[in-house]
Amino acid sequence: MKDNLLTDIFLRFAGLSLLAVGGATAALPEAQRQMVTQAHWMSAERFAETFAIAQISPGPNVIVFSLFGWRLAGLPGLVVATFGILAPASLLAFAVARAMRRAGDAPWLARLKRALTPLAIGLMAANGYVLARGADSGLFATLVTLASAAFVAWSPRSPLWAMAFSAAAAVVAGRLGFLPS
Repeated sequence: MKDNLLTDIFLRFAGLSLLAVGGATAALPEAQRQMVTQAHWMSAERFAETFAIAQISPGPNVIVFSLFGWRLAGLPGLVVATFGILAPASLLAFAVARAMRRAGDAPWLARLKRALTPLAIGLMAANGYVLARGADSGLFATLVTLASAAFVAWSPRSPLWAMAFSAAAAVVAGRLGFLPS
């Protein structure tokens, strides 16, 4: 059973790695669809929680996939997930870099680069929406999500201020009985 799970983790994450245009987080909407909706490996809340833990951890954003593997199958899951998410995209990037070097200043290459920019931004925007849906389990969480997004979008201040305010608001709301323990 566990071998089948490890194989499934590898194959799913290998496919996801090829969608990671703009970084690993760009593949998260599809990862959420596959892991939560299709395979039922975890809840949307657990998915968002794992993403949040990965984001506050030092290191690259791709660590979230390693954590998914850990949550699903322990250390073997972590290893398989990490290899699955990194190997195919790395091999593809190597091949594309070689092709781009050979293409030089070809007009089709410039058009391709311009087309990939909005694609990457769109995938990251979808990521934010999917994660917000999973994390916003009530009115308080929804308000914190919206306020944090607005703060980061329109304030010149560091996002650390939004993090500090959100943490303080959660402590106060919990003490007042607005949040479950």
